[in-house]
Amino acid sequence: MSNPVLVEVTRGQLVESRHRGMVSVIDAEGTPVMALGEVSTPVFPRSAVKSMQALALVESGAADAYGFGDKELALACASHSGEPEHMRLAGDMAARAGLSEADFECGCHWSSHQRVLIDQARAGDMPDQLGNNCSGKHAGFLCLSCHAGVDHKGYVGYDHFVQSTIRDVMGDLTGAALGHDNCGTDGCSIPTYAAPLNRIAHGFARMASGVGLGAERAKAAQRLMSACMAEPFYVAGTRRACTDLMELAPGRIFAKTGAEGVFCATLPEKGYGIALKCEDGSTRGAEAMIGTVLAKLFADDQELSGKLRTWTQKQLKNWNRIEVGVIRPTGDLA
Repeated sequence: MSNPVLVEVTRGQLVESRHRGMVSVIDAEGTPVMALGEVSTPVFPRSAVKSMQALALVESGAADAYGFGDKELALACASHSGEPEHMRLAGDMAARAGLSEADFECGCHWSSHQRVLIDQARAGDMPDQLGNNCSGKHAGFLCLSCHAGVDHKGYVGYDHFVQSTIRDVMGDLTGAALGHDNCGTDGCSIPTYAAPLNRIAHGFARMASGVGLGAERAKAAQRLMSACMAEPFYVAGTRRACTDLMELAPGRIFAKTGAEGVFCATLPEKGYGIALKCEDGSTRGAEAMIGTVLAKLFADDQELSGKLRTWTQKQLKNWNRIEVGVIRPTGDLA
């Protein structure tokens, strides 16, 4: 079985490109709500599971010890654009544990926000680790380690306390065995684990509903997702998909993208967990998929469903701003 074509890209009256994918939507009891493609296939969720990776920060008491509010918790779950607000807050989070940019182990890259990138280049400012899209998550890792009284050096390593703790949390949430056999290295140098797509979706359903979780973990999950929905700019940034989706339905959608065409989301009011992957790793395909899935799940709310469908079907324009085609859902997704 091959994954179905779920998104197509047109030029003129013809289809120019197609994106295959898989979608899993699971309810709080673990029952499939939607399943398209080979949903039992293991995938690397990459940054889409940062809220799972941040659970220990809250459960351990570290977030409270360092006075973290919604913005800090949202940034701990973020793949941000490296805008000034993101960088300042990541540095502030680490400073509360007595650390600095030099203690991060995520590496450096330029801002992904074009205006900020141009300003950096014009000023001759070389990027540092606070501008890494994962710096908020890494600030959380540093604070977790310091709060536990563990040497933070090498915190990105497989055997470090931080990564061992995260592995246990994610294994518990998804019910998947996570270890060396299904481990890779993420862009920010931490371990990333391939798990069946439907197990990842179920993990998010458990976070959204609290079903099957202990009281403290359920409370921590709710707090993290509420923080992200309250401060969506700190989860992504200006004109980013995660921010846009959460702003379209305040408090009703938690959404988080990951590299290589992954998207995860929850609908807290329904207790649904969502995980999907555009097979070829395309961001445009994954964004069309998540917007359409959310529109379908909110079919009983015509206004919101309409907004989501409008957001999903994007026009393609050339450099003269002439419309040349569209990105749209197709097949079983449409």
